[in-house]
Amino acid sequence: MPERPPFSPTITLLTVARVWDAAYAEALRPLGLTTRKYGLLGHVRGTPGISFSELARRSRITVQSAHAAVRGFVAAGLVDDGTAQPGAASTLRVTAAGTELLGRAAEVVARLDAEFAARHPELTEGLRAELARMTFS
Repeated sequence: MPERPPFSPTITLLTVARVWDAAYAEALRPLGLTTRKYGLLGHVRGTPGISFSELARRSRITVQSAHAAVRGFVAAGLVDDGTAQPGAASTLRVTAAGTELLGRAAEVVARLDAEFAARHPELTEGLRAELARMTFS
């Protein structure tokens, strides 16, 4: 029997993240969202007037990818791109339809979070406490 590798918190967190990401992707798919699109739309809602550069930076994607995603959001009526002219700074804002979609997505995320917390209460509380220590240290 092969020897088990030593425990790695990094590998464990990456594995858990991939499992959760797959569950979230599956749950968000009926809404026409991926986890990345959900995050991007949330950034636009959270920072009205955000630029493409800042959106890309916060999302850890290229500016070109941010432009492509926003084009899709605009076509779907989820985001208004208040760019005055080509080459000018954009003023991205979520539309009423985008706000409604984010609300529906938040319900999906809350359901998944509740299911996970019910199955793994100690892990959930441990993650919450550790994040609080990391954030406020």
